[in-house]
Amino acid sequence: MSYSDAAEPSTPVFYIGHHETRRTLAVSPELVQHAQDLGYDMLTSPITNDHFHTRVLSLLNSYSLSLADAPHHQPLPLIPALDHPDTPLGPTDTIGQLVTFTSSWTHLASPDPVIAHISRQVFHLEVAYAAFCGATTVVVPGPRLSDGQDGVARFARAIKEALAIGSYLQLHVQLPMDGSATPTAEEMGHLASFASSDLEANRQAKNNPWSSWEAWNTIRTICKYSNRLSVALDLPRTLPSLALQSRWYSEPVRLLNLPASSFILNQRQSFVLSRSHQAFIFRCARLRSSPWLLVTDVGPLPGIDDPDMIMSYSTGHLSPRTAEDAPSPESSNRPAPTPAEAAQLLKTSAKPSSSSNDPTPHLSYLRYIQRNQPPKSQLERFGGGFQDYLQSPLQPLTDNLESITYEVFEKDPIKYAWYERAIAQALGDWHEEKRPTSSGDGVVVIAVVGSGRGPLVTRALNASASTGVPVRVFAIEKNPNAYVLLQRHNVGTWGGRVTVVKTDMRAWKGPTLADGTFGKVDILVSELLGSFADNELSPECLDGVQHVLNPDHGISIPCSYTAHFTPISTPRLWSDLHTRSTSVDSNAFDIPWVVMLSQFDFLSTDRKETATSQQLKNKSLKMSNFNLEAPLAPIVHTAWEFSHPLPPTVLVQASLRKGGSAIGGGGGFVGGDGANEHNYRDCCITFPIQEPGVCHGLGGYFETVLYSGSQGPVELSTNPVTMEAKSKDMISWFPIFFPLKVPMQLPAKSEVQVSFWRHTDDRKVWYEWLVESFMTTGDQRVKLGTSDLHSSRTNGCMM
Repeated sequence: MSYSDAAEPSTPVFYIGHHETRRTLAVSPELVQHAQDLGYDMLTSPITNDHFHTRVLSLLNSYSLSLADAPHHQPLPLIPALDHPDTPLGPTDTIGQLVTFTSSWTHLASPDPVIAHISRQVFHLEVAYAAFCGATTVVVPGPRLSDGQDGVARFARAIKEALAIGSYLQLHVQLPMDGSATPTAEEMGHLASFASSDLEANRQAKNNPWSSWEAWNTIRTICKYSNRLSVALDLPRTLPSLALQSRWYSEPVRLLNLPASSFILNQRQSFVLSRSHQAFIFRCARLRSSPWLLVTDVGPLPGIDDPDMIMSYSTGHLSPRTAEDAPSPESSNRPAPTPAEAAQLLKTSAKPSSSSNDPTPHLSYLRYIQRNQPPKSQLERFGGGFQDYLQSPLQPLTDNLESITYEVFEKDPIKYAWYERAIAQALGDWHEEKRPTSSGDGVVVIAVVGSGRGPLVTRALNASASTGVPVRVFAIEKNPNAYVLLQRHNVGTWGGRVTVVKTDMRAWKGPTLADGTFGKVDILVSELLGSFADNELSPECLDGVQHVLNPDHGISIPCSYTAHFTPISTPRLWSDLHTRSTSVDSNAFDIPWVVMLSQFDFLSTDRKETATSQQLKNKSLKMSNFNLEAPLAPIVHTAWEFSHPLPPTVLVQASLRKGGSAIGGGGGFVGGDGANEHNYRDCCITFPIQEPGVCHGLGGYFETVLYSGSQGPVELSTNPVTMEAKSKDMISWFPIFFPLKVPMQLPAKSEVQVSFWRHTDDRKVWYEWLVESFMTTGDQRVKLGTSDLHSSRTNGCMM
């Protein structure tokens, strides 16, 4: 089975399995087929059985008796290899449809060396046999949280050893979402009950909802973020805080376990999930590698001995009373059936199931909410294949972009409409204020610099038509291939109204006048911004072409832009980069990566009260059905700003420095003559950290003011705090990610201080970043850690 779908459905598909913690029947191919007939996609199976458990307990008992006779001379006990009666599994054709479980009665985290040794042997025997049989998914019950960090470390060591045993196995550590006690730890025959009482003394369960995540963080850190290690997350009846939910969402959760206790009975006595459960499941289902769902201990598979029951199949079409508390069916399109559903379509059409006597009500309900998920946003529909996919930033000055790259940008439904609005407002203000034009005949001169395939040229012509202000448009493009297409557009689309010029914008001297001299431009339009605003050298490019802009009343669109960032936790991206750095590119952690951030968590947040959350509180609705917390908003700070056009004196000074003149610099720390020093930037900003976390890097964004006039500013934003208000559904830019070589552990109530630099040596531009963590105790600020000084100089953007 694969965790990702081959094709992107209109709404995500749920892969649902049936799990019994004490399955009474061995999982045979016939049982798997029966489960599929009922509508399940998979079954779970223990790797070993009670026979093996009894054999291990007998061995432990014999060893304990031998210690009484010779307490100081007994080697630790060894468990013989598995026998045929010890396991229900075998290398069958259906093994790939099983989620296998290691024994829940072991105690890998035990402080008793005998118990820990026996548990580790059992665990490794089971993992090795599951790998031999061809199983791909093994669930390992997590450590008892009362064992403390030393016990978690012992557990993690055993997991790391197991990853070396089965090279193709995916290990899922089963953990409670809210840090609650693991029920299996108290079951009869659990090895913890045989440990030395002295070693087990004073171990009590923590009442800390974050303890489960902290245990997972220790495990995956010791296992070096292995991409074959993930989480099987138990969802409780009442979900924990939104902050903890968001943290788990950022982790590699591959299984969501829904025990019977997670379901609630609505007023019609139907099994449903609370709205908060639905919201968390829907959010996880949007991930590129969405987790499977396990329905646990809702009873054995019905109809094992009744052939007619096989015909009763979960369609997901529920009666109104059963569907209560589920999303509205009008909220989304219906996806294609899952493989288990498709296999049974003929049977269901021959004999449909009765919703009033549903043998699998929990499954039917999950299929129902699968079919009625909230619709995907514009960005989700556009970027489905780009989630958490690392891309090197473009170098448009040194590379000529392909047509498909331009085409992706042009699909944005917001960006070019906003540009047209900005140009139209600029033309309107120009007309109202009766400004003189560079043409001398009342026609406004517009130059689209870096025009690509010409979308902004079209928008400039549209703005002229809508305002009635005549324009003369120049399209400046250095890409010789795009130049051909621009000429074709001018003939076939623009009616010869555009002057197309093939040159680097910085080398263009301006419109050629009748006397052979060069004129000026009234409005300079560009789309040179990158994911961090200035990372594709918009400042340097616009500095180089500013000489053609009318110095008295010229307008630059955009007129300003700001870079923004915030610390984030993103284990998936860090794991990808760690793999790259050891096999492909040793500089992977020194590159700012463009990426559609998906499976991540903001580390610095504050709570914002909304009208909806306040209304829910006023109505005193049940906590079991609604999460009444105000939503969390990230704290995103501004790094620096650029504005255009620059004061002429700045460009004059830069020109004098260029080429090693007498007033130029001697190179300084970064080289060059200082001609581009006015575009150097730096900042040092502190972020509060409310909950424990791990910083894997910085998420970068930007905001830009295209034009600000009599009707107010026209703005674009990728900043998660302001994007909704300024440019909702814009898809042209993904965020940028500045990674850390070593993840930084952050305790609750600490601070992260980020130092950022934008450097230049007149030939290229690069970034450097440093992260430090602090905690205030009393009146003293104590440093907890410092990252490496990261530098993208090797991979800087060439000027």
